[in-house]
Amino acid sequence: MEEKDVVIIGGGPGGYVAALRGAQLGARVALVDKGSLGGTCLSRGCIPTKALIKSVGVLLAARRAGQFGVEVGDVRPNFQKMMARKDRIVATLVSGIGQLMKANGVSVYRGEGRILSPHQVKINDKEVAAGKIVIATGSEPARLPVPGSDLPGVVDTDGVLRLNKLPASLVIIGGGYVGVEFAGIFNGLGSKVTIVEMLPALLETVDEEISALMLRSLHKQGIQVELGAKVEAIEENGELLKVVWDSPDGERSVEGKMVLMATGRTPYTGGLGLAEIGVEMDGPAVIVDGHLETKVKGVYAIGDVLGKHMLAHVASYEGEVAVENALGGHREADYHAVPSCVFTQPEIAAVGITGTEACQRGLSCKVSKFPFAASGRAAVMDETAGLVKMICDARSGAVLGIHIMGPNASDLIAEGALAMQMGATARDIASAIHAHPTLPEAMREAALGQLEGSIHFHTPPASRQVNHGSEGY
Repeated sequence: MEEKDVVIIGGGPGGYVAALRGAQLGARVALVDKGSLGGTCLSRGCIPTKALIKSVGVLLAARRAGQFGVEVGDVRPNFQKMMARKDRIVATLVSGIGQLMKANGVSVYRGEGRILSPHQVKINDKEVAAGKIVIATGSEPARLPVPGSDLPGVVDTDGVLRLNKLPASLVIIGGGYVGVEFAGIFNGLGSKVTIVEMLPALLETVDEEISALMLRSLHKQGIQVELGAKVEAIEENGELLKVVWDSPDGERSVEGKMVLMATGRTPYTGGLGLAEIGVEMDGPAVIVDGHLETKVKGVYAIGDVLGKHMLAHVASYEGEVAVENALGGHREADYHAVPSCVFTQPEIAAVGITGTEACQRGLSCKVSKFPFAASGRAAVMDETAGLVKMICDARSGAVLGIHIMGPNASDLIAEGALAMQMGATARDIASAIHAHPTLPEAMREAALGQLEGSIHFHTPPASRQVNHGSEGY
């Protein structure tokens, strides 16, 4: 029987990073995966969607070229070429991970892994002895249990990325970050898009003010949004599909050529044999301690299978923490500065607490804002919608949360995440020289708003009370 120091089941952004980190530390590592390396994120999630978002961004920019003094001819999307480009990018990155595995001496097994004991894993018909085991099997799309959810034309996020023809109209069930991103993609390509969301607001985990601004932005883009709409059924109506929900005014519905289920994901542990070895579960999610170890000593779990922070970068972080602990370390997972990004038009990014959370915790906070309308770089880019919103402790000035809607927000949030991780204050950020003209200047201006005031935007001194308003700039 082959022996390994660590056997990792699942080759997504958590599993493959754990494998590489284990190899760096000198361990004999086996990585088990039944699909392509990179998991959902690389093949059916983060990367393919961002490839399409980039294509749509180029399309929209080309249509606005005249505003920059550039004359272009007829600009049209070629959906098939966009999808082919997306597939090429995915294939290149998957191949790259395979090369990293070879270069680092990681043994890759193709197939299903089942845990026979805390020190033994069966891969197809082969058994491998494992010093430690890391579960990184990820998640799967959650289907809404309503009549008609299995009708032809109802697809999940995996299915929509396999389309070869652009739907004339699309109803998206779910107003979280996945649903809103797909709405931007298909609306930009010319589909008539409607978002149907059960909750009273979009993007549940996003700061209320940012969420309200994004709702207005979607309306301006021509995307219809139905909030507080708990879907009761999906019905066929000729060549269209009708999504039906109840409202205080009676039954309401919207029709589309296709329906996308963007209703979240659920941890996947099928066939692992966790119950047999005594791993404690919370429904479909695996329970771990602060070191990411399950109740069964020597068996760890990371990523979406935990059912908490379902983000690729969190899974990668947890992969490093878990494998270091499996090899003798004592590192505790730290989640107080987890950035999140929504790749919409414009982008949204955040780290730390929202204004609502600050109030719920009874914290004394200051809130400052800086609009991109006052940013020279944003003006040059002709992308002035949105703002940087900073929440700091009223006494110490420590950064508690940063929320951004605007150009390149997904890149700008890195400074906020680092500030929170290092325990920085608004004065620390303001004291750092930021290059001009750049977008990160908006972060410094928001930090100055916590102090004597922004330089390039006049506002009253930051309030000690968290402001829940939805005023925009």
